[in-house]
Amino acid sequence: MNVEVIREYCITKPEVTEEFPFDEHTLVFKVAGKMFALCPLERKPPQINLKCDPERAIELREKFDGVITPGYHMSKKHWNTIFIEQLPLAFTQELIDHSFNLVVAKLPLKVRKIVLK
Repeated sequence: MNVEVIREYCITKPEVTEEFPFDEHTLVFKVAGKMFALCPLERKPPQINLKCDPERAIELREKFDGVITPGYHMSKKHWNTIFIEQLPLAFTQELIDHSFNLVVAKLPLKVRKIVLK
């Protein structure tokens, strides 16, 4: 699995945009202007930072030690770094969905209705 496969999956989600707000090497995916995924394009091995429920984040880090770690340069409580080559695509997509849904759940109701239409 590579970053392009992850990118293709992320942009299929409703109201998602992609941009490079930090530098030309860090691709950020946002829903309604809020970040849910961050992908450093030049980092080896390939990885993605995803938002995660704090309790689930701890469980995932314990279960997938070294493959899912506290978010690199992110809030360690709310973000995980996922080494995407070491996990099945379906599971990585599930983690992306979880991140997306967490962000959508915090959007104002009016915006959430547009995203979830």
